[in-house]
Amino acid sequence: MQLTPLIDPSRRERFAWLAAGDDGRPLGTAFLWLPAAGRTADVQIHVHPAEQRNGVGTRLLDALTASAVDHGMNALLTEPVRPGEDGFCLARGFRPVLALTYTRLALAGADPAERPVLGYRLVHWEGTVADELAETFARARPAMDDMPMGDTGYVPQAWDVARLHSVADAVAQRGETLCTTAAIGPDGEMAGFTELVVPASGAGDAQHYGTGVLPEHRGQGLAQWMKAAQISRVREMFPALDGLLADTADSNVAMRRTNESLGYRPTHRSLLYQRDLPEREPGNDRAAQRGTATT
Repeated sequence: MQLTPLIDPSRRERFAWLAAGDDGRPLGTAFLWLPAAGRTADVQIHVHPAEQRNGVGTRLLDALTASAVDHGMNALLTEPVRPGEDGFCLARGFRPVLALTYTRLALAGADPAERPVLGYRLVHWEGTVADELAETFARARPAMDDMPMGDTGYVPQAWDVARLHSVADAVAQRGETLCTTAAIGPDGEMAGFTELVVPASGAGDAQHYGTGVLPEHRGQGLAQWMKAAQISRVREMFPALDGLLADTADSNVAMRRTNESLGYRPTHRSLLYQRDLPEREPGNDRAAQRGTATT
């Protein structure tokens, strides 16, 4: 078996490996994403079903673990998506740290009632935020920083206008449409927001990215109002859309209730698993020696 690092010079925070047999046939892949803040890295390992239980996943895990340690990470976080991956995680030192429930709103017949909140107004945009809203949007983004994350090592990342533009540009480069609805408070500052990404085809299911309301504006129904208004807007703009997808931590009771009131229904559940890592030995820089690269 051969492990080959894959390269994308433009993404220095993302690493990947391809496992191949001696005859060159692909056996599996591994991906490692380093966070902009904190020391918990996201990972994914995929092994061809015919090659499972032959040590491929273990070799890939060893490679990305060594790289994560070399880059100062102290934990790995993953979400199994295929049969058997939960067992693989448990057998290799991962532990469940967060339960998620995935939901879907069928747009056919969906017409949630909008309940405006006195003193607030809604604004909508597609793509990157307008200049006149950029600064207040950056100040509002930390509204999601205190969302329940269980026992994960999640550390919020700082937001600024440049990062807002970077996220919107990344969505646009994929041909998708980032739709944002935000609530502006009596003081002219953004009090909350909700985001949705529509596929390039404008059909199928769109995916929620995030919804947040700043603590001082909570308890008034802003999340319900923003999401209801966004549902109506995307139905008009993208008539071929079938549904909207969301995933929410089981411990995030408030958002789960909001989604349920709007008609979102559970499709499946999942678990996030975390594995703690040893500290890197001083002076040990095996990543440079291996020539580990990004994809």
